[in-house]
Amino acid sequence: MPSNLHPMLNVAIKAARAAGAIINRAALDVEAVRVSQKQVNDFVTEVDHASENAIIETLLTAYPDHAIMAEESGQKHGRQGSEFVWIIDPLDGTTNFIHGFPVYCVSIALRVGDRIEQAVIYDPTRNDLFTATRGRGAYLNERRIRVSKRTELSRCLISTGFPFRPGDNFNNYLRMMAEVMQRTAGLRRPGAAALDLAYVAAGYTDGFFETGLSPWDVAAGSLLVTEAGGLIGNFTGESDFIDQKECVAGNPRVYGQLVGLLSKYSKFATAGEKAQVRQAANLVAPETAPTTHASDAPDDRSPE
Repeated sequence: MPSNLHPMLNVAIKAARAAGAIINRAALDVEAVRVSQKQVNDFVTEVDHASENAIIETLLTAYPDHAIMAEESGQKHGRQGSEFVWIIDPLDGTTNFIHGFPVYCVSIALRVGDRIEQAVIYDPTRNDLFTATRGRGAYLNERRIRVSKRTELSRCLISTGFPFRPGDNFNNYLRMMAEVMQRTAGLRRPGAAALDLAYVAAGYTDGFFETGLSPWDVAAGSLLVTEAGGLIGNFTGESDFIDQKECVAGNPRVYGQLVGLLSKYSKFATAGEKAQVRQAANLVAPETAPTTHASDAPDDRSPE
């Protein structure tokens, strides 16, 4: 990490560490944490709220005229209309946290106008601090990080997130997974999208894709990836993706190959590309289909 950190990044680091301390204390007795459900398979805990409050207090104490966009409290804090907007996920990977599965993080980004300028992703279980300032590179603790150098998809490790919300097109996701899985060395689903993007930036994984993500899931990670030499966008390769609920990232060569595989599944795909997906879904009749292999296209019926 450079010695002359941007002042706003310093404040974000302080906020992330304060949230991480709250999370680590709660993790000592996770079964005592009160949990509520926002919707099916989408949980929130008192730890999410306490962490978010600590982050917001730290940020607004330093910058009272800035705006806030937070996962749990929305945009009710700060001065709305400011060109400086802090985008916060106080605990990305809540489901992992409440099960004691140690893959979760704090994510904080600063958007100025339409560009992410500062980013912090903090993994409190490992004390790993990922940071980036636009134009100054990406860092993990004291070390400059870069995306991986792998170019052959068959040698790559790719991370993703499975659909879990009501209305998600699960069968469509199975087809995307089949496209990627049979062409790569492995597919992983850790369960915290912000940390997935940090791992792409650090070269631990070679690429990432997921749908249904919100700005607080991807804002900080997007700057880490680009400052580490990678690319990030929607499934058709457009870089203005943060509010579009689909994301693909990777080193430049892997990113291009993933876009080539996934673009037809994008909400922005052409009519012809969408027809290809529908045709693939109907290649195997579900009533007579043999045992499915990775290369087989699953049927397009909703799961029971």
